[in-house]
Amino acid sequence: MARDMDDGSPAEIVAISSHVVRGAVGNRAIVFALETMGFRVWSLPTVILPWHPGHGPSTRIVTADEPFAAAVSDMTGARWAGAIRAVVTGYFGSAGQVAPVAAMIRTLKQADPGLLYVCDPVIGDAGGLYVRPEIAEAIRDELMPLADVATPNRYELAWLSGAPLESNAAIIDAALALGPRRVLVTSAVPMMAGGTGNLLLTERLALLAEHRMVGNPPNGLGDLTSALFLARLMRGETDERALQMTTASVFEILARSVKRGADELMLFEDYSSFLTPMAMVQIRQLLHPSRAKRK
Repeated sequence: MARDMDDGSPAEIVAISSHVVRGAVGNRAIVFALETMGFRVWSLPTVILPWHPGHGPSTRIVTADEPFAAAVSDMTGARWAGAIRAVVTGYFGSAGQVAPVAAMIRTLKQADPGLLYVCDPVIGDAGGLYVRPEIAEAIRDELMPLADVATPNRYELAWLSGAPLESNAAIIDAALALGPRRVLVTSAVPMMAGGTGNLLLTERLALLAEHRMVGNPPNGLGDLTSALFLARLMRGETDERALQMTTASVFEILARSVKRGADELMLFEDYSSFLTPMAMVQIRQLLHPSRAKRK
């Protein structure tokens, strides 16, 4: 359950990911969602882009490894660091950025064993890896073992596990072997016709949240999902409710953005969907290996 500070102020969250000048991906989505949900956020960009690469070529400014590591060290030793209750990481611009972030997380966890770390391994999609292999390997080897929650899409989980994931049973096995206590897999195998969904795995639960597929979606859905799921866990919600409400919020914002013909998620216009989504999401409880063994 989320713990406020002794003075009643909200818990603070560190968000480390990409920053775009225009758009609603990376930290632009993560920070806005977390702040709208009532949290103070420390935002550190790994790379700065005018817009998402899906819109076309643009200048790419990667924060150099040495000053990036120095900034992370400053954050770790800051007099306000005791207020940090969670960390979420997403896209990294270089493999050298990963180690200092891992060191920061270890230090913060040592000071506060209850600190929640969400690792969104932003490394690829159905087309394969879109980061250099050494970045993906660093996330897998240095950050994933520290994560309390991981939020890969199905293709990222397949790369991390080294196996094709063509069924939810295969996804469940791969997610449970990944390591974090909670693994939220986006783009799971749908059970309803024309649908898609998120599959949440815990030590004892396998929950599939489904909704209808929306064509030509803007980018940023994974970033938004990881932020809202983290926010709901920090608010003390159960795993099932956090999954259902997060999925409903993202689906609702996606559907409204596409209906308007937008080329980006319209977070500012639809921020009310963060807290009170009205979209219908179907929750299915799938067979968990721990239950199968008892039969």
